[in-house]
Parts: sequence; structure tokens; C-alpha cells
Amino acid sequence: MHQFLEAATLALQAIWANKLRSLLTVLGNIVAVTSIIAVVSLVQGLNASVKDAIQSDLGADTFAVQRRGPTRTDEEEERAASNPRVTMDEARALRTFSPRIKLVMAEAGGGGEAKYRNETLDSIQIRGVTKEYVMLSTTQVDRGRPITPSEFDAGRQVTMLGYDTADRLFGTIDPIDKTITLVGVHFRVVGVSEKKGAIFGQSQDEFAIIPLDAFQRIFGSRQSLQLTVVPSDPSVVNAAMDDATLAMRIQRRLRPKEPDNFGVLSSETILSIYNQATSAIFAVLLGVVSLSLVVGGIVIMNIMLMAVSERTREIGLRKSLGARRRDILWQILTESITLSMFGGFIGTGAGFFVAWVISQVSPLPAAVEPWSVMLGISMTAVVGLFFGLYPAMRAASLDPIEALRRE
Repeated sequence: MHQFLEAATLALQAIWANKLRSLLTVLGNIVAVTSIIAVVSLVQGLNASVKDAIQSDLGADTFAVQRRGPTRTDEEEERAASNPRVTMDEARALRTFSPRIKLVMAEAGGGGEAKYRNETLDSIQIRGVTKEYVMLSTTQVDRGRPITPSEFDAGRQVTMLGYDTADRLFGTIDPIDKTITLVGVHFRVVGVSEKKGAIFGQSQDEFAIIPLDAFQRIFGSRQSLQLTVVPSDPSVVNAAMDDATLAMRIQRRLRPKEPDNFGVLSSETILSIYNQATSAIFAVLLGVVSLSLVVGGIVIMNIMLMAVSERTREIGLRKSLGARRRDILWQILTESITLSMFGGFIGTGAGFFVAWVISQVSPLPAAVEPWSVMLGISMTAVVGLFFGLYPAMRAASLDPIEALRRE
């Protein structure tokens, strides 16, 4: 350990004595590590945002039954297009099928104009839901109250607005008990949902929740429903999904060999599809920017070969005084690793800064993970070790007598 610290100190002194040359030497490493850290930070931020968005919309321990499931081929896509609509009869069948299913919320969605006095929002998401909506863990009220079960049962024209919808329509005015129009129909505001934020610059808070019966009076009842299913316990999610699949197959009278003509999706299923779709892209992107490390390593190897040539007499003198081959090998390797890691430290800081700037001026989020710091530093250490090995072996094999004769 003492030998390593001594060699590292000598390497830092050499870097400091030749500041410009050292900076130019590790410039390739700095660019490469900056790119890698920036990409990793943006990818991690993107993944975290997508995960939060999916779980805030669907819930971590819930799953959805809908008209179409994920498709991977054109044939599956064509078959899914002819799937029958999901109906309230199927929602009722799921509710009574298994004790592992705690509740089932039915939902339909559409878009339309929202208006209050002179303020108009041209297009917001209008969600018609059943009374189970207020029992979901994702339902949080910022102001006012949720829609009551009796209001759901009667299909009254009341609404709970998303945070941004309320803010844009009412500004500083209290929206509670005010009357707005949705697609030209009057609704009384009873509550405002908690703010969820945005993903990719797209707000998740521009919506209006209304009873499903009121929604169907406006948009019609022919629209397919999405069923959000909450298991009796988070530990039985997979079993509850199997029960829901069986209940749907029985309700639709599907034969054993017939494929499902509906989709059952959990947040984990959607995240898995997202990861499969993006992991290859992210891997290629990291591979491309990592090529800069190879270039940086070649530059370091050339500089270390030049340093060995410049210090031939010094190496010969050390050998004549008793330094062993491994002592010379270790010294040159340590200098190469230290020089490479010097670029890694600078590149890591620059990478986080670049990712932060991008997240501030664009909708792309960034997340700093501790392992990404270790990634940047360890990669440069490996590059320094690999590309410093040849110069170190060359220095260690020098004949001390021949080295001392060099001018």
C-alpha cells in the first residue's frame, strides 16, 4: 500500500509539473467519461420518471384489464383490433369471481373542452369512473373532497379536477363549488387532485374526473372500458391476475385453446415492455460513447511510451541501485492508472453538470446514481491499467547498463 501511495504521489507530481500535456493526454478520457456519465444520468432519470408515471397512473399493486394487450407482431396487432369491448357486465363478474380481488373500478376516457367564464382549455382528458375510484391508493385530494358514492350511483354532474386544470381555469379563485362546462355540459367542481407533475414536459394534471354514468350520457355507452383491479393483498397480485384472466375467459366463453381476446397488464408488465424496448437502444448508445475511452487509452499509452523513453537513464539508475523489474513495472502502471483516473474524476463531474444542464433546458429528467460515479472512475482505472501495461513492461525490461549509456 505504501508503495502504491508513493507511486501515485510521484504520478500526481508529474501531472502537476506538466499541466497542459497532462490535460491534453487525458482529454479523450474526459470527453468519454463526460458522455457516459451524462447518458447514464439521463437514462436513469428517464427510467425513474417512466416508472413513477406508470405507478402513479395504474398503482404499484394494481393491474388493468382492457380491450387490447401488448402485441409483438402484425398478426397479433390485427387480431387485437377485433377484440370485443370490455363491459360493465365483465366488471361485475370480476368483482364476484375471487376473494383475491378486492375491488374493480371501471373507467372510460375521452377528450374535450373545459370552460369557466372567459377561460377555456381546448382539450383536456375527461375520465368517467365508477365509485371505486375514491378507494384507489393513487387518488389523493389537494382541495375540496372526492366525489361521493351516492353521486356516482346517481350519475350526478360533479367533477374532481386535475391540479393544472384547476390552476389554468381558476387561477387564484377557489374552484370548489364553482360550475364549469365540459364538452358544453355543466358540472360542479367538488375537489382538486394532488399535483402529480409532468413527464417529458407533458403534464399529468390536466384532467377532469366525472361519474361514469355522466360520461356515458355525453360520449355514449359504446366505448370500451378499462378495468382497474385491486387485489386483496399486494402479495397475491399474480394470483389475482390469473383469477381475472380466468373470469374474463369464462365470461367470454372462450375455449381452452383459444387465445385471450383481452389484455391483463400490471405496472410491472408495462415497465418490462418499456425496458425491453429501450435497453438495446441505451446499450448501443453507451457502446458508441465508450469508444472514446479506447481513443483516450491509446493516447495515454503513447504518452507513457514517450515518458519511458525520456526517463530511460532514471530507470537504469534505479535498477542499478537495486530496483526490481516489478518495482519499475508497478511504478509505470501506477502513473498510467493515476493519469487515466485524473481524467475520470474530471469527466465524472463534467458529466453530471452536462446532465443537469440538459434537464434544466429540456423535458428530459436526470438522476445521479452512486453506482454511476463508481462506473466512471473504475472504467478509467481499467483503461489506465490496460493501456499502461505495455509501456510498463517495456520499462521493466530495460537493461540497466544500456539505459545508463543513453544521453
